Amino acid sequence: MAIEETTRAKKKSRTAIDRAVLLKAYQLMCTAKRMAELYDENRDICGKYVHSTSRGHEAIQLAAGFHLTAIDYASLYYRDESMLLGIGLQPYELMLQLMAKRDDPFSGGRTYYGHPSLRREGFPVIPHQSSATGMQAIPATGMAHGIAYLESQSLQKSGDTKHPVVLCSLGDGSVTEGEVAEAFQMAVLKKLPIIYLVQDNDWGISASGDEMRAMNAYEYAAGFKGLERMMVDGADFVDSYQGIAKAFAYVRERKGPILVHARCPLLGHHTSGVRREWYRGENLEEHRKNDPLDKLRYYLLEEGETTESLTALEQQAIAHVAADYQRALQAANPDIADFNTHEFAPTPVVAEAGNRSPEGGEKVVMVDAALHAVDEILKKHPEALFYGQDVGRRLGGVFREAATLAQKYGDARVFNTPIQEAYIVGSTAGMSATGAKPIVEIQFADYIWPGINQLVEELSKSCYLSHGKFPIQSLIRVPIGAYGGGGPYHSGSVESALLTIRGIKIVYPSNAADMKGLLKASFYDPNPVVLLEHKGLYWSKVPGTAEAKTIEPDEDYIIPLGKAAIVQTASQEKIEAGESCVIITYGMGIYWSKEASRSFEERVEIIDLRTLNPIDWETITSSVKKHGRALVLTEEPLLNSFAESLAGRISKECFQYLDAPIYTLGAANLPAVPLNVELEKMMLPNAEKVKDIVESLLNY
Repeated sequence: MAIEETTRAKKKSRTAIDRAVLLKAYQLMCTAKRMAELYDENRDICGKYVHSTSRGHEAIQLAAGFHLTAIDYASLYYRDESMLLGIGLQPYELMLQLMAKRDDPFSGGRTYYGHPSLRREGFPVIPHQSSATGMQAIPATGMAHGIAYLESQSLQKSGDTKHPVVLCSLGDGSVTEGEVAEAFQMAVLKKLPIIYLVQDNDWGISASGDEMRAMNAYEYAAGFKGLERMMVDGADFVDSYQGIAKAFAYVRERKGPILVHARCPLLGHHTSGVRREWYRGENLEEHRKNDPLDKLRYYLLEEGETTESLTALEQQAIAHVAADYQRALQAANPDIADFNTHEFAPTPVVAEAGNRSPEGGEKVVMVDAALHAVDEILKKHPEALFYGQDVGRRLGGVFREAATLAQKYGDARVFNTPIQEAYIVGSTAGMSATGAKPIVEIQFADYIWPGINQLVEELSKSCYLSHGKFPIQSLIRVPIGAYGGGGPYHSGSVESALLTIRGIKIVYPSNAADMKGLLKASFYDPNPVVLLEHKGLYWSKVPGTAEAKTIEPDEDYIIPLGKAAIVQTASQEKIEAGESCVIITYGMGIYWSKEASRSFEERVEIIDLRTLNPIDWETITSSVKKHGRALVLTEEPLLNSFAESLAGRISKECFQYLDAPIYTLGAANLPAVPLNVELEKMMLPNAEKVKDIVESLLNY
């Protein structure tokens, strides 16, 4: 009776919805219901991998799915199965993912059910996203940001008279995440074309809404000036459809972002691994009174449909699901030989090119080489943009690494962000999906940690889990390292932590020419690249670093990632006499090594790794085998560092060629670099410490 009363109360205020739309919605609701039932009935097969279904959320999801078009973008969460049906995907395709089959159209059997990665003609673009709830808000807002930027430069190529829209789907509980606040902040700050659809079923896993939040998403959104808000009955297809239509129109007309809050029942399990009967009790019965399928059925009967016609649609849905299930059962499993493909997308930069030392060229410091490289990129590629904290026109970067760029290219291309490392990193995933090419900056390596969640969950896994459909072109610049009194929050080294993240590349130049060539290669690489730039080398003011200043290469100069440089050689005579060694290092270690090696004339080869991932293993092993003695040198605290890992790998692979153990040297194993310069010297390596260990190595 409650459904009848609710439907009658709303009927008078409703405008007509096309009958075909209503019947399609009904049939797809029946389809989603039967899929959920079938999965439950066949738990031995369908429960092999954890999954969620959309039961209870079908009305709002289908309403949204029906409004998404081929020019749009969507960021969906793991319960959005009905939205996928609404945009035109078939149960068979979803079942291929459920069973982790080879032809799963999203990931080739690599990721969970309801985690789409779709780039298909005639469908909205749906980039990969993780299971981490709320994390999708930042990449989705990055997509809207990318669209807005491309439109501002007349670069949007939708081929449609309508403006594209981004739909970001969230659960209400996820809105308590801090990263959602960062997304909302940027959406209103830049007036971005995005709809945040919040589906509120009043549950997390076993925690109810009143345990998790002080207010719902609609109430919370009131705090973001410029974020329009709307509430709809997410269990009522007609109310949802009409509300979503208004939201899409609002954003397509470029009036700004909007949040749509939809209350829905949760009729299924949280996931197949956390079942409703364990804790829902009477609450489940209350939610069942609000079943969207029952509501729509009653509405259609009131509008003149017959019981027979609706039953026919139900039977068609049941037959469709059954047939697709049998097909999916018979589908092939993934080829296990394919398990490691698509860690990275292929890069076009495979060889050094351009002129490293043009005749008549002037010497530049590293920071200027980087500035000029970005300037040349922005001039050549209108789809490129540069943003981060304090890089806008007023300051041009705290190291002047963006000086004059905003004046040259405008505030839409070079701009300040709020203090939001997560947004700076995560937005690049969305930007990349739209065709924008972001260069971003984290102001100091010590402050990268808020962005690590996005780097790990959204950027690093995208290419692999989308089966190569969504590599993320993202260049993240990070000033790093100690430079004399910088103190504990502006002197840290973080490369070892970054190198534990698969799916990203780590670059670390040590001089101006390499900075320019590697920055260009990093920009053209279609994968996430973190460019670590040592602050102590920026201006060559630290004693012993004069050689970091080099002749500036020409505009076409580029260095492929993964190629080390031998910056100093030992004499053949010393090598043949067994009196030589190789130092394997990067960044400031190059200059400590050069200074120390003056005490060992013609006996020390120095390898500048330049790229830490991918690493030039061939150059390393060739040199170690040639000399039989090696030192791996880092600025990081040594314990459990990349340097120790590399030393261990060298020891294993080159054991029979060694005349001494692989030596290592790094900073003292302390949690931070102290402020006092004398204390800093005690902690960090320097040329004298390198000299002592090289002497020990050569005399072993």
